[in-house]
Amino acid sequence: MRTSCFLTATALTIFLLPPAYAEGPAPYVFERGYPLADTSKRARDDADLQRAITAYRFWYPTVSVEGIFNGNREAGLKDGEKMGVAAAGPRQVGFTLNSDTPYGSGVIDVTKGPVVIELPPGPYIGLVNDHNQGWVQDLGLPGPDAGKGGKHLVLPPGYKGKIPSGYHVGQSKSYKNLLAVRALPVGGDVDKAMAALKAIKVHPLGSDTNLAIVDTTKEKMDSSSLRWEDNSKFWTVLKQIVDEEPIVPSFLPMYGLLAELGIEKGKPFAPDGRMTDILDRAAKAGRDQMLVSAFDSARPDRINWPDRKWEWVGLTPGSAQFETPAGMDLEARDRWFAQAIVTSPAMFRRTAGAGSLYWMSTRDDSGAFLDGGKNYKLTLPQPVPGKLFWSVTVYDTQTRSQVQTDQDKGALRSLFELKDIKGKSPADLYFGPDTQKGNKAHWIKTQPGRGWFAYIRIYGPEEAAFDKSWKPGDFEEVK
Repeated sequence: MRTSCFLTATALTIFLLPPAYAEGPAPYVFERGYPLADTSKRARDDADLQRAITAYRFWYPTVSVEGIFNGNREAGLKDGEKMGVAAAGPRQVGFTLNSDTPYGSGVIDVTKGPVVIELPPGPYIGLVNDHNQGWVQDLGLPGPDAGKGGKHLVLPPGYKGKIPSGYHVGQSKSYKNLLAVRALPVGGDVDKAMAALKAIKVHPLGSDTNLAIVDTTKEKMDSSSLRWEDNSKFWTVLKQIVDEEPIVPSFLPMYGLLAELGIEKGKPFAPDGRMTDILDRAAKAGRDQMLVSAFDSARPDRINWPDRKWEWVGLTPGSAQFETPAGMDLEARDRWFAQAIVTSPAMFRRTAGAGSLYWMSTRDDSGAFLDGGKNYKLTLPQPVPGKLFWSVTVYDTQTRSQVQTDQDKGALRSLFELKDIKGKSPADLYFGPDTQKGNKAHWIKTQPGRGWFAYIRIYGPEEAAFDKSWKPGDFEEVK
């Protein structure tokens, strides 16, 4: 009877256990200290999968920026020869791109030597990042020229040549670099901002042959790594980059991880069926883990207002490279690159002045994730604390790009759609599949069946944006 009771209790306990525990993988089994054959096989597979997921998450920014390069190439913008400028919209797919300002971007190739970037005086916000999305230098308002214009010089890895005077110098760790510049549309003048981008000169040091500038405003472009990020193609793209670029000494442990997976500079990459399956699974798992970091992080330091759902996007305000006294903040790095592109100290800085700040919301005031099939209202106190302008942009969670609907709009901007908002009365903005009567001008359409998230951006943020004296509302469902 006692035995029967014991067995019954044991069976009940197993029945009540969570499935992951009750049906979890069997433990590794050793006999006289030696692993059984099945143990060795499973341990090797598990170890390679763990290595692959870690490698995926670390090298994701490298493959992501290659997506930008590739998008430019598909639009006919050859590396080191042309750069595109655009008044971007939802038709341009790219991680949290926005339509607040026109963009200019191109590949700077320093394989043959330093490259010069000449900025005229004006309201530019720009940067150069290397092939791993490592920061090289800032340009324009947040940079050393402070909007007064100047010459910037990008040096190749290990450059030993003479550096001429009169340049703001950035040392790259890769041959190919991303130049990304925005021209602020002061007073809502987009044409003037586009003309400012076309006035930028980019050329090799000692040459007067500039990159040709192409207007891609009307082009449908995919400047993301979406096509590669959840499958084995991710590793093929990464292998090509590893072969083409110099080794970054500080990344040696991460090159070691790649070597365990069969990816080594200058050597063939030919994974067998087993490794192909592991790499494919690692890409899916790594991507999904990064999306959790982006959209459902448990980090307490992401919160700015305890009673609001808005979160800081960047979690390392003191470093563009996610460095802390304890080491690299890998969670902050994952969170950023899962939803955004490029890094700069000016993007993460939490001080009033030039530059911009970013807050993100994925949930409504009840704590539920934002749903493209529901209608919401967002109330923002006025004035928003920004010297220049501000915006709210809506992104699709699956593409991390502006929502695409027949409205062909993903943002509400103080210089454009919201320019009629004046005074100190709170502004009500609307989001959802249905327009609210009388509020169409302040409405962004969303798509049923898809999730979305929003960014608040403030350009030239003032102290009230940081000391919590200004506080946005949350998204409230409108029945």
